[in-house]
Amino acid sequence: MSTQLFYSLSRLVFPRTGPVRITLGSTAKPLANVSLVSSTLVQSFSAFHHPCLQYQREQNRRYLATAASANEGQRKPFNWGSNKKHRDVKLRLQLLENMTDPKIEAVLAPLRESVKEQGDLVRKLKSEGAPEIDVKKAVNELKARKKILEDRELSLAPQVASFDRARMEDLLKRRFFYDQSFAIYGGITGQYDFGPMGCALKSNMINTWRQFFVLEEQMLEVDCSILTPEPVLKASGHVDRFADLMTKDVKNGECFRLDHLIKNHLEKLAAAKDATAQLKDECTDIVIKLDGMTKDEMAAIMRKYAMKSPITGNELTEPIEFNLMFGTQIGPTGLVKGFLRPETAQGIFVNFKRLLEFNQGRLPFAAAQIGNSFRNEISPRSGLIRVREFTMCEIEHFCDPLAKDHPKFENVSDTVMTLYSACNQMDGKSAPQIPIGEAVASGLVANQTLGYFMARIQMFLHRIGILPERLRFRQHMGNEMAHYACDCWDAECLTSYGWIECVGCADRSAYDLTQHTKATGVRLVAEKALPSPRTVEVTEVVPNKAALGKAFRKESKGIMEALARLSLEEVADIGKSLAATGEYKLRVADGGPEVKLTNDLIAVKTSSKTEHVEEITPSVIEPSFGIGRIMYSLLEHSFRMREGDEQRSYFSLPPVVAPIKCSVLPLSGNVEFTPFVKKLSSALTSVDVSHKVDDSSGSIGRRYARTDEIAIPYGITIDFDTLKEPHTVTLRERDSMKQIRIGLDEVANIIRDLATGRSSWAEVEQKYPKFEQQEAPAK
Repeated sequence: MSTQLFYSLSRLVFPRTGPVRITLGSTAKPLANVSLVSSTLVQSFSAFHHPCLQYQREQNRRYLATAASANEGQRKPFNWGSNKKHRDVKLRLQLLENMTDPKIEAVLAPLRESVKEQGDLVRKLKSEGAPEIDVKKAVNELKARKKILEDRELSLAPQVASFDRARMEDLLKRRFFYDQSFAIYGGITGQYDFGPMGCALKSNMINTWRQFFVLEEQMLEVDCSILTPEPVLKASGHVDRFADLMTKDVKNGECFRLDHLIKNHLEKLAAAKDATAQLKDECTDIVIKLDGMTKDEMAAIMRKYAMKSPITGNELTEPIEFNLMFGTQIGPTGLVKGFLRPETAQGIFVNFKRLLEFNQGRLPFAAAQIGNSFRNEISPRSGLIRVREFTMCEIEHFCDPLAKDHPKFENVSDTVMTLYSACNQMDGKSAPQIPIGEAVASGLVANQTLGYFMARIQMFLHRIGILPERLRFRQHMGNEMAHYACDCWDAECLTSYGWIECVGCADRSAYDLTQHTKATGVRLVAEKALPSPRTVEVTEVVPNKAALGKAFRKESKGIMEALARLSLEEVADIGKSLAATGEYKLRVADGGPEVKLTNDLIAVKTSSKTEHVEEITPSVIEPSFGIGRIMYSLLEHSFRMREGDEQRSYFSLPPVVAPIKCSVLPLSGNVEFTPFVKKLSSALTSVDVSHKVDDSSGSIGRRYARTDEIAIPYGITIDFDTLKEPHTVTLRERDSMKQIRIGLDEVANIIRDLATGRSSWAEVEQKYPKFEQQEAPAK
């Protein structure tokens, strides 16, 4: 398939007015009339059923019907951005697995074939050992085609939800889930403060995570320092590799992340009324390939399109690399350079020896840490998705590199997961659903331990409310793998921003422990019992400590540490040098001076030794959770509007993570209700159930609506029947708005069991009589 035909097909965006055309050379032929596709999508959409989406389904049906009608005849083109009553950003979320319509697949088939064709080319180049530049160009083209295919899949999939991000963000701000930090001073991008509801939601998510992982797996939890000395992050690779490209305004020094600057500039050019088709194609092509471009390639694009500062119009500097870590000075002298940690993992790695001792020297074991990390993003965006300070929950599971089986894997082997493998990405195929046991057995997932944690990650995300149909695991391709990983899968959630990486699950092999061992000379290893004793020859450098101390005084300690860090090859080199010349020049530290060591100061000796154990450097499986990203995805997935009343929006959060578990609502201000309110509040507190008493003068419907907005799953109403013997109250469930009548003395324990998942609302409904009074709309 020609590139021209491929990119012409890539512009098939649904819906679009008039016949869609593909261009091959100078010939233009209609491929399909989108009104037909629209009609098909309406039918497919009508066939889809979801208990929470009836209202959105009807809205989408009308929306698509209007578009199809507008495509017929010579009417004015349908304007998809015309409804700005509330400055709404209407965003469609799609479910890929429902794309079974043959007309849709007919549109996608050539795009899938083109991705497969490019994937085959990448494989061929790699197998033939082609020059790196050729492989890189082919990979960039593959990524471009993958993105186009995914965009088309999203735009053509049957639409099952109409999401109003502006309305959700308004609710989040109004009820102070979170807001921009230092807002009264104008705010700082990429920094957010969590209000009472956001703080409680975050805390409940973390507590659920701790119970689900730390307690279940008997992990060793640590809390390490945020301030990290430079040598630690130098050894881990962050100092050299953790960077983005940026450019500056030459006059005022304002900084811009280069890929974002280029993307925004080219999108603006392509959207201009006088933009030619050739210019639009060129801009689209560049934007798609940005992720894989080098510094020089981006600089050339800046010059070609004469890019200037989007704020002032001033000239821009040449691109420079910007390290994303926050640098600082530790101590008053300024001599100790440090950084705010970019991840919590390094604190666990440097404490590996102590953790191993605590675990009686046995493998495998896992350590966990919850805390804030920092990345000095050049241009943070998309709310909680890209910020400068964020909370992470990380696990480091240490195991024998030759034994990565997991004792609990059988418990999860039947868990069905949506796995978007690197091969499927290269072949343009969709993500199939596969039991994790089958994925590990086939080698798709590298080992049982990695597969076990992937399954547990999915279970956790489902438990806190992430929708199963909007969750997938995407495997990193070789060219995007982190420098430390040998296999990596990301749990991605579908949001209005697209697929967002929320959890990374990587096999880091022995990279980190090896790097810190090299940098410090401290052997971060474990001992493994041998099946039977073995005799080995050991060659080692034996220092004459007394002579070294006399010759080098204070420097002798550093010399002996440097000798302890030597590899077997370096020890052999010392032996040869001493035998030939009687001396050896040792560099104690990188960039430091050399010291001359003679035969009277050191000796190289070989001896036989019987070993009962061997030293191994453990491999590490690392699940890493971004709490802010998970929270944002959860809020989007749980945002609802009442059918027939758009003004009543709420969050359908599961009780286990809901900020407040129940509300206590006296029907009116009658003083006779007060003792019952106090008794009920005390009972809820005694069983550790968070609750909110709302005794304001508003109608009960208005107060229900207020508690729904902050995701309170259950509401207890004290009414005039409560005053009678036996004392009873009504219990309302948020999502269904159904109510039951229940004894006052029972309700606290029932709420506790519902909030912890020990019982379900369906079970409670069957046990207690229904309260049939209908809920009136809030005024």
